[in-house]
Amino acid sequence: MTTLPDLPVYEIQRDGYRLSTDRSRLDLDLIHRYLAEDSYWARGLDRALFERALDGSLPVAIYAPDGSLATFARVVTDLAVFAYLRDVFTLPAHRGRGLAAWLAEAIRQHPELASVTSWMLATRDAHAVYEKAGFRPVPHPEYYMSVPKREETP
Repeated sequence: MTTLPDLPVYEIQRDGYRLSTDRSRLDLDLIHRYLAEDSYWARGLDRALFERALDGSLPVAIYAPDGSLATFARVVTDLAVFAYLRDVFTLPAHRGRGLAAWLAEAIRQHPELASVTSWMLATRDAHAVYEKAGFRPVPHPEYYMSVPKREETP
């Protein structure tokens, strides 16, 4: 299986919270449970598929002052020119503190992502959060295409 190369751990702090890319700190059970049960974009996500996706991504987490997970995301990237921020969530007890916007802005300072010029994300309802972090609507949405997920037939 191909995995993203091991990168130096990137960590910064703000208001007692610590942002970290340290894979060893991730609570995979909690993260998978949130994505599979509580998110609108990954509901029903298979655990093995989640782990495979995480292996090919740069994980980013924000930890509360007590060390517990507050916010999670992963960056799908070539480490050169493109990065896609996805699976961002903040646990209910930590919402309203600007953590997702901080994560979206701070991860762009990771030394291994310094040359990335094209950052993307998709959100149904948090545009204002990511605008605080510098994200804007794509200038020419008519240029972008996707392959829709094949509908399952009964």
